Amino acid sequence: MASSTILLAEDNYDDELLTVRALNKQLDGINIVVAHNGVEVMDYLCATGPHEGRNRNDLPKVLLLDLKMPMMDGLATLQKIRGTDHTRLLPVVILTSSDEETDQIASYQLGANSYVRKPVKFDDFLEATAKLGAYWLEVNQTAPYVRATA
Repeated sequence: MASSTILLAEDNYDDELLTVRALNKQLDGINIVVAHNGVEVMDYLCATGPHEGRNRNDLPKVLLLDLKMPMMDGLATLQKIRGTDHTRLLPVVILTSSDEETDQIASYQLGANSYVRKPVKFDDFLEATAKLGAYWLEVNQTAPYVRATA
């Protein structure tokens, strides 16, 4: 497992820049991989498409997953992750602007580990993102992953 990798699924360029900035400021030596939709997330995790040849068992410590994305949204992506043997235990944090109770319930029903609403204020956004990264990379004890046999 890539002990210092965060996979960020974010289609909003400004939120992507803010999140990457906050994580880099808080955490030294991390690798941030950005996907802009659920298809790109699954390509990375399954080592397909542009990520063909990558060791698919080298999973990130956490996926920060936006809900409202094109092609395959966050809920469909989460469902696919939980239904794939080698990604089933991957920690997934929903990081979204949605305050909808139905999104929160659906996220947890599909196996999200956490649901975080993106703060609106710039400084609050930076602080929340930095805390998320620090927790999942430095504090959380990740479950051993089920290794793919293929």
